[in-house]
Formats: sequence, structure tokens, C-alpha cells
Amino acid sequence: MSATAKAVKRAAVITHGKAETIGAALERLQTLATERGVELLFPDEEVEKHGLGSDHGDLADADLAVVLGGDGTMLRALRRFLGTAVPVIGVNFGRVGFLASMEADALDEGLGRALAGDYRVVELPALEAEAGGERWAAVNDVVVTSSTLGRMVELGWAIGGEDLGSLPCDGLICSTPSGSTAYNLSNGGPVLVWGLDAMAITFVAPHSLDARPLVVPRGLDLAVANRTPDLSATVLVDGHVVGELAPGKEVVAGLSRQRSLLATLPESTFFSRYRRTFSS
Repeated sequence: MSATAKAVKRAAVITHGKAETIGAALERLQTLATERGVELLFPDEEVEKHGLGSDHGDLADADLAVVLGGDGTMLRALRRFLGTAVPVIGVNFGRVGFLASMEADALDEGLGRALAGDYRVVELPALEAEAGGERWAAVNDVVVTSSTLGRMVELGWAIGGEDLGSLPCDGLICSTPSGSTAYNLSNGGPVLVWGLDAMAITFVAPHSLDARPLVVPRGLDLAVANRTPDLSATVLVDGHVVGELAPGKEVVAGLSRQRSLLATLPESTFFSRYRRTFSS
């Protein structure tokens, strides 16, 4: 985690929902930006959604990206700015909001501080997956699952080139630290604290008494092969279907050289979010 003391001159804006559901918050952000001399930059879809006109700037010029939305919108923004120097800070307008730095009622005070440079940046590793000559980047996770609801698949797996056998299951999740608190967590996988340069591997509903999640360091790729003779498997990247694995085909996933940059207020740490979100 690195400190940032530089005031923001240009901020990209990514929102969730329609203008009628997020419009008031956007107006508050625009007022803050005007008061502080910050130029707001909008991607094409935001311009159309909120009727902002055609002069919306180049997102690559942003010092910071501001998200008004939930974890899904945060994920979309982190993926959009993956591999760039633009950190992403979120105001939670969703249900969970683990990736967001502040709640909606703290927008004025929190974003006012962020625009003044009072935020920190957390570097989060991303994943890269490859199958059939195609490559995909993942901020949260790569999932291999049965293409037919209710049917198990037989998945072979290997780490760092070492064969670990095969297992009947509903699927397998390979997640980053940021993704470890999503599908991986709900499936009983380990939570990876921000700062770890590792990925978690967790089977979904394994037909076994001894299938255990693993935490794997950088440099050891995961290969997952579909060993089901009569059923295809589906590959999902950050929740989106990207391809099918026919019987005998495989996908390889590992930690990428690219990293997501998550901006956060200094007091909004991993553990404060963990306590707020998951502790009873």
C-alpha cells in the first residue's frame, strides 16, 4: 500500500443504474468537483445514460476513477483501468460494498477528502487465463463449471505442471485476493488479505471428503482439464461466460503482471471492511 498526497485534477466517473437512481449522487459529485476545480471525465455510456453532452474527455488522463455503485460496478471499473496508473475509489450504492471505500451518506466528506489527495492505493494482483489460443484478464476470478445445470463434471487439475488428479464436482474457482471475498468466500474458500501475491483455488461442491482449498503463490499456474467424456465445461471470467471446454480441453490460469489499483480512504482498511461486511 502506498500513500498518495497529490490532489486530483481529473477524475473519471463510473456509475451504476439509471439516471433516476444515481442522479442525485452524481449531482453532488459534480458540485464537489466544481468547488475543487476538478475536471470530471465520463465514458461514452455514462454520457448517454446521464445526458451529459459530447465533451467528456479522455479517461486515460484521469488521476482517479470514482465509482458510484456496488461491488459489480467497482469490478467493472477495476477491470476497465486494469494495467493503467488510474486508481479506483468507490461510494457504495449496492448491497455488500466490500470494495467501496465509503457509504453513500458519506459521499460529500469522503470524496472531498479523496479529491484533495487524502487516499491510499492498494495494488491487487489480477489473473490471466488462456484456452484455445484466447486470453482473458480477470480482476476477481476464473471459474470452470458444468455447462449443464445439475450435471457434475470431472475436472483434472495441475499446479506448476504437477498433476493433482481429477475430481467429480460442480466446478472450480480460481480467485485473486479481491475475488476471494466473492464467489470463493460463499463457497467456503479462504479469504486472502490484500497484500498477498497469491491466488486461491477452491472446488465447488466436490464429490469427495478430502478436497481442500489451496493458496498458490505467483509463478505456479493452474491448469484445469475437462475429463468428462460426454459433457462440456463452461469458463467464466469475472462472472461472464468466455468460452467452452470440450471433453479433453483445458484452461490455464495464473497471476498476471497487471495489477488493479484500489484507492481507499486511510481508515477504510481491509480489516475494517471485513468486520463491517462479514462479522455478526
